[in-house]
Amino acid sequence: MSNGYLTTHVLDTGLGRPAANLQITLFRLEGEARTQCAQMLTNADGRTDSPILPVEEFRTGTYELVFEAGAYLDDVGMPPETPRFLDVIPIRFDISDVDAHYHVPLLLSSFGYSTYRGS
Repeated sequence: MSNGYLTTHVLDTGLGRPAANLQITLFRLEGEARTQCAQMLTNADGRTDSPILPVEEFRTGTYELVFEAGAYLDDVGMPPETPRFLDVIPIRFDISDVDAHYHVPLLLSSFGYSTYRGS
């Protein structure tokens, strides 16, 4: 059994605060197959209340976190353009160590984003 797990965190760098109530969906990718593993909302701290991929479901492979940025930006009152510049943000990554903590945060503003492997 593995000891690894996956977490995420979303910070709204445009507003200078955590991005609360942002929907995140996790998919596992195997060839052309795309299987949903989890769907969660961020809490007031911009984090999910539990690991998005817990120890008991953690395994190597290719994954994609999908952040519903456009809906979040609408909810916080960012003036919308049509279509919104950033709407759905997919981040694809690989898990290779079943005993590691993978943290994939998103730094978000209405016209840009960045990510990295955190700790």
